[in-house]
Amino acid sequence: MSNITQVVNEDKNLKTLKKGVHASDLDQLLSSTGPFTFFAPTDLAFDKLEKGKMDKLLEPQNRAQLADLLNNHIVNGKIPYQDLKDGDKLTTVNGRELVVQVKNGAAHIGDITILPRETRISNGVIHSMDTVMV
Repeated sequence: MSNITQVVNEDKNLKTLKKGVHASDLDQLLSSTGPFTFFAPTDLAFDKLEKGKMDKLLEPQNRAQLADLLNNHIVNGKIPYQDLKDGDKLTTVNGRELVVQVKNGAAHIGDITILPRETRISNGVIHSMDTVMV
C-alpha cells in the first residue's frame, strides 16, 4: 500500500500539489508513519488561485510560505470521509482550526467542498478538495 507522498506523485489530478509537496519538503512528513488526513487540493483548485501565485510560492526563497499553505491541509490522525461530522473541529499540523460543516450529505470546510472521493493509504487518508485553503 502506498503512502501519501507516493499517491500524490502518481495522481494525474494532483500535479501542482506534487510540485508543492516536493518544493516545500513536505514529502518527508507525508512519507512518515503518520497517520495523517490530507485535504488535497486538485489541479483545478490551484487554478483558482490568483494568476502566478503558485509559481511564486514554488520559488526556493518562498519554501516556508509554501509549506505553511500546504500545512493548512494536513491534520494528524486518519479521518475517513464518513466520519466527518457537522461541527467537528480539526486542528492542522500548523495549528489552524478547520470547522467541518455537513450540508445535504456533503462535507465542507467553510465554503470548500470536500469531494467524496477518498484514497486510503498506509499512513492515513487523502480527501480531494476543489479549492485551496489559504
